[in-house]
Amino acid sequence: MRRLLALTCAVVLVDTIFFTALTPLLPHYAHSLGMGKTGIGILFAAYPAGCFIGAIPSGLAASRFGAKPTVLTGVTVVAVCILVFGLATAAWQLDAARVMQGVASAFSWTGALLWLVSESPVERRGSMIGAAFGAAAAGALGGPLVGGIASVAGIGATFVTLAALSLGVAVWAAVTPSRRPSVLQPLSHLFRTMRDRDVLFAAWFTLLPGLLFGSLAVLAPLRLSELGVGAVAISAVFLAAAGLETVSNTLLGRVSDRRGAVVPLLWGLIASIAVCALLPWPDHRIALGVLVIAAGPCFSAFFTPGMTLVTQLTERRGLSLAYAFTLVSLAWAPGEAIGAAGAGTLASAPSDAVPYQLLALACAVTLATLWRRRARIAATASSPA
Repeated sequence: MRRLLALTCAVVLVDTIFFTALTPLLPHYAHSLGMGKTGIGILFAAYPAGCFIGAIPSGLAASRFGAKPTVLTGVTVVAVCILVFGLATAAWQLDAARVMQGVASAFSWTGALLWLVSESPVERRGSMIGAAFGAAAAGALGGPLVGGIASVAGIGATFVTLAALSLGVAVWAAVTPSRRPSVLQPLSHLFRTMRDRDVLFAAWFTLLPGLLFGSLAVLAPLRLSELGVGAVAISAVFLAAAGLETVSNTLLGRVSDRRGAVVPLLWGLIASIAVCALLPWPDHRIALGVLVIAAGPCFSAFFTPGMTLVTQLTERRGLSLAYAFTLVSLAWAPGEAIGAAGAGTLASAPSDAVPYQLLALACAVTLATLWRRRARIAATASSPA
C-alpha cells in the first residue's frame, strides 16, 4: 500500500504542478498576448473543460481495462501537453494544450484513485484519499514555484523538464503490478446512480471547490499584480496557501474516517463563506495576500470528505469505483471551468465583488441544505454496502 500510495501521489503531484504553474504566469500571458480577464478565464477554464470531456471515457477505460493502462495513457499524454504548452506562441495553442491536458488528466486521476482506493481497507479510505489530495496540494505548492522559476529561467526550458518528469512517472506506473477489474459494469449503471439525490448532493462538494478555486486562480493573481506584486511574490502567496492545504487535507482524511464526512464539510462551508465575503475588499497587497493564503485550506476542505462521501454512497448503491471517480470528474470539471471563465467575465467591471459574493451565497445555501440533511446522509453513508 505504501508503494501504491507513493505512485498515486506522484501521478497527482506532477499533474497538479503543471495545472497550477500557470497561476503566476497569467499576468505575463495577459501582457504578451493581449489577453484580458475574459481571455485569461478561458485559458484557465480550458483544463477543466478537457477534464469534463475525458471523464466518461476514462471511467469506461478504467472499468474495462483496469487502473494501470488508464494511468499510463493519462500521464503519457500529459507529458506531451506540457511540452506543447511550453513551446506555444499563440493563445489558441495554449488553450488547445490545456484542453488536451484536461482530457489526459481525467484518465490519470481516475486510474490512480481507483488503483489506490480499490486496494485500500474501507475504514482507511478517507485517509488514503486525504493523502492523495495532500499530494495534489503539494503539487499546488510546487506549481506556483515552477511558474515563478519559468518567469525567470524561461518557460520553454522549465516545461520541457516538467514533461520529462511526467514520463518518468509513466515508467514507474508501467513497472508497478496491478489487478484487472473483476466486474464490468455497463455505463447505464452510472446514469442510474446519477438520479440519486444524495449522490448528486455529495458530488456537489467536488463541484463547489472547483467554482471557488477556479475563481480565485483567475482573480487573485490579476488583482495582486494590479497592487504591484510580481510573479515571484504571487508564487510565494499561492505556495503558502498550498502548504496549508497539504496539512489540512491529511487531517481531514483522518477526521472523515473517524467522525464521518459531514462534520468537516460543515466547518469548511462556514470558513469559505467568511473568506469569500472578505476577498473583494482589500486594497493593500499584504492584506489580500493573507486572505488568499487563508482561502487555500478553506476551499480545499471539501475535496477529501466530499470524495469520501461519494465513494461511500455510490458503493452502497452497487456502482463500481471506476464510475464513482468518473462522477467526481463530471462534477469538478464544470465547477472549475465555470468558476474561471465566469469570474473573469463578471470581474471585467472595476470590482471583483460580484463573483466572490455569488460564491459566498452558494456556500451559504449549501450550508443550510447540508444542515437539514446531515443525519440522513450520515446514516446512509454508514449503512452496509
